[in-house]
Amino acid sequence: MRKIIFIVLTLPLAFIHPANAQQPGKIYRIGFLDPSTVSGSAALVDAFRQELGKLGWIEGKNIAIEYRFAEGKGDERQRELAAELVRLNVDLIVVSGQSSAVAAKKATATIPIVTATSIDPAASGLIASLARPGGNVTGLTGLGSELGTKRLEILKEAVPKLARVGILWLSGSVVVSEPQLKELRPAGLALKLKLEEIETERNAKGLENAFQTAKQKQVGAITTTATRGFFADRRRIVELAGKHQLPAIYFSREFADEGGLMSYGADNVDLYQRAAHYVDKILKGAKPADLPVQQATKFEFVVNLKAAKQINLTIPVRVLERANRVIK
Repeated sequence: MRKIIFIVLTLPLAFIHPANAQQPGKIYRIGFLDPSTVSGSAALVDAFRQELGKLGWIEGKNIAIEYRFAEGKGDERQRELAAELVRLNVDLIVVSGQSSAVAAKKATATIPIVTATSIDPAASGLIASLARPGGNVTGLTGLGSELGTKRLEILKEAVPKLARVGILWLSGSVVVSEPQLKELRPAGLALKLKLEEIETERNAKGLENAFQTAKQKQVGAITTTATRGFFADRRRIVELAGKHQLPAIYFSREFADEGGLMSYGADNVDLYQRAAHYVDKILKGAKPADLPVQQATKFEFVVNLKAAKQINLTIPVRVLERANRVIK
């Protein structure tokens, strides 16, 4: 009688399901694309790296990060850097802001892209919807367009008899600025505020000219669109607002920390920390299409009374009472 022998091979689970497990010993390459500067983004990059470390991802041990900063040179430069990261065949690209996300998306439809913060990823075509991104992009959105309206409302309350507001927007960042301006225009009408849209180049002369234009147009206060370029130049912008005696509200607390009058916006450190968790999930096998885009959940309203004193402005008590932090 013949004997039939069955041979059973036991294969590693990672071989059977390669998407569900890390490859032992592999160093994953992460691209990091940012429209601003190394120094301007240092605090946020550190928050991202530290959170990755808590999740077990250490540079030089199991990940390598390829940093690319556009130095405020516009969308074209970001497209060049995104293409460079794709040529390096990175495993994943983390992007800072809407313009970086658009540049990366144009460069690749297959490499996973994680947005640390974006304005309106669905409206710009980056994703199909927040709940079901459907492509290679996922991550966080900071609700930039909606928060711009709130900043106008705060300005109206903080500055007595305010009638005209200058809105600075960065030349070369139309993809980021236009959705925000589109949101602000009807908000200005509703608040009975005349909005002066002032385009500026991202250099010392361009910013100085923008503030001179604001004074010529007799604005009573200023704000800016939420872009990474302005974030990198926050110290200079705050100095110019003080020099020209213009009340201002900005989109992140870092402006107030630099001496700016007020800020209202999403907690950027929290967003970059949460972006690290998306990276962790994707490197462990999750697909971007299956990871819903999350909205900002932490917001901060900061008032700097030192700045108010410098421009002889008294902030109403009802405004101060709503602040998460008051700098004295």
